[in-house]
Amino acid sequence: MRESVSSRAACNVLEGRAVDSRKLRRAFLTGLLTGLRVVWPIVSGLLATVVALGFVIGVLEGWSLHESIYFAFVSALTIGYGDSPKLLITRALAVLIGLCGILLTALLAAVAVKALDAALADTRT
Repeated sequence: MRESVSSRAACNVLEGRAVDSRKLRRAFLTGLLTGLRVVWPIVSGLLATVVALGFVIGVLEGWSLHESIYFAFVSALTIGYGDSPKLLITRALAVLIGLCGILLTALLAAVAVKALDAALADTRT
């Protein structure tokens, strides 16, 4: 008997075995949310630090609140559209924003990789 197209589309091959992609996706999302719950205090602390440092830079540079938060997140995500503070102290604070952004990105990537590894391990058993 032939498989239907939808059941074939829902299965992938992992190490020579058929894997249900819905189960894999569900296991990944469950692991991701569990991991985010665990590291949420650190993530929220990093986000608060980015916003606070952006606010301080904005006050010292004479920027609006919107411009300050924009600068903070563009710098934290290492996008950097060319905005640059003028004062030496605000440049040093911008470096701290960049470090917080790198830590945030690394933390989220680690949680995602752990969730994917656990989801793949669940499908192997």
